[in-house]
Amino acid sequence: MTTQKKTKSNRALPAKGVDWLHNPVFNKGTAFTEAERDMLGLRGLLPPHVQSMDEQARRVMGNFRSKPSDLERYIQIVGLQDRNETLFYRVVMDNLEELMPIIYTPTVGKACQEYGHIFRRSRGFYISSNDRGQMEHILHHWPTRDVKVIVVTDGERILGLGDLGASGMGIPIGKLSLYTACAGIHPMQCLPITIDVGTDNETLRNDPLYIGLRQKRIRGEAYDAIIEEFMIAVEKIFPGVLVQFEDFGNCNAFRLLERYRDRACTFNDDIQGTGAVTLAGILSALRITGGKLREQRVLFLGAGEAGIGIAENIVNVLVEEGLTPAEARKRVWFVDSKGLVVKGRDQLTEHKLHYAHDHAPCADLFPAVKSIKPTMLIGASGQAKSFTREIVTTMASLNERPVIFALSNPTSKAECTAEEAYTWTNGRAVFASGSPFSPVTVNGKLHVPGQGNNAYIFPGVGLGILCTGARRVTESMFIVAARTLASLIRPEELAEGRVYPSLQRIHEVSHAIAVAVAEEVFAKKLNAHSRPEDLPGYIRSQMFKPEYPDYTKK
Repeated sequence: MTTQKKTKSNRALPAKGVDWLHNPVFNKGTAFTEAERDMLGLRGLLPPHVQSMDEQARRVMGNFRSKPSDLERYIQIVGLQDRNETLFYRVVMDNLEELMPIIYTPTVGKACQEYGHIFRRSRGFYISSNDRGQMEHILHHWPTRDVKVIVVTDGERILGLGDLGASGMGIPIGKLSLYTACAGIHPMQCLPITIDVGTDNETLRNDPLYIGLRQKRIRGEAYDAIIEEFMIAVEKIFPGVLVQFEDFGNCNAFRLLERYRDRACTFNDDIQGTGAVTLAGILSALRITGGKLREQRVLFLGAGEAGIGIAENIVNVLVEEGLTPAEARKRVWFVDSKGLVVKGRDQLTEHKLHYAHDHAPCADLFPAVKSIKPTMLIGASGQAKSFTREIVTTMASLNERPVIFALSNPTSKAECTAEEAYTWTNGRAVFASGSPFSPVTVNGKLHVPGQGNNAYIFPGVGLGILCTGARRVTESMFIVAARTLASLIRPEELAEGRVYPSLQRIHEVSHAIAVAVAEEVFAKKLNAHSRPEDLPGYIRSQMFKPEYPDYTKK
């Protein structure tokens, strides 16, 4: 009896010729060489011309650009991921600015809404409430044990689109694609997971093509038991794995982060990643506007995971600079669906109570802007067009360079567009958004809006954690990441109004953040791996490069 050869990741090599073409991890398509075709039994199964990866990439991008819609482009490019992962990452890395809005925000939101209708081939791992009591067993079905990063969602709050249940799988798949494309974490070390506990979206439950459980969401103790079993199982099967919580509802996100942050290597990207990338944008904006962080009055529209995560990072930095937590929180205000968050208001959740200040009630955002007179207005509400012309022009009357961040995703949920922010302020706004907007010319000057994309933060943080074997994820790691990101903005980028580096520099950014996070891990003695003599060089050596191997030398 012969045993099948395995790779270093413990994944079995394909058994026969056609299997090589059907396995996206090992498939090279038309790039299999003559020698490989003979050795692997591929002769006759491929066209005779051996193509280079460059030729393949040109064909992919030609087809991609010919598609009539972004959703069609999404279907085409994830289809490539399902056929040939190496080529997929080569194409994405070479065309990141063009492809990121397709494989992630904003197009991934539309893809999740249509997930059951565009479903082609299963990717990732599904755990449902029907699997209670056997999660450890079924996780053994994943074909490799070398998993280092898990992104998990329960699909309750997909971007600004709400409860999409099992159709939210596009989010962990997209996030992990960015771990690889932006920071070089090997795709075989990445595992996207959706925990399906049902959906309260009645339209989905009634859709005959919906791929998930057709039941209302499980909540309470039963829900907590499912998450607990999941966390115990993944740690047992993949010891030391980094678990990123993604797009959980507000009612669970904060609770789960507090429950597991000191028990596992875990973080919530919607809270901590968004907090860090926005903090970096704020620090960069201050290089344009002048002034210090302690002098700012920051007003948020939206008091959910993103808004609170950003506020906590602002407070943490202000505390580092000498303020007490109470003094720091006085610089930060919130407006939620019931108006200005103030002391004495009924039914404030715990995470809002910290930011409930003594002030007269304001029913909505506009009177709050007039009363608080903020220097920075940050939207994390999911409410499209909520930064009206009246609000934006008021910000411009209060500030020479008003900072306006419309961060809600996808594009359809943005509080205002880049064109609106620049036009209504006569080009004086310092603007950033969650989804990409094109440059805008006002009075002959080109303004390049920043995109507060978490991809600037979480891939580098993850790489630093993996390279050190960090046992826990701390708030200080995200502060370090934010400061590092802000420090990488070049003067010529600031002159264009950018508050983030060009995405063309994302590998440089992720590497720098990984080094900074690794230094923080070693300083806090959270590392499981010993410190290499050349830390930057070691981290660079761990970054995956999408190159075809020569299977004749295996």
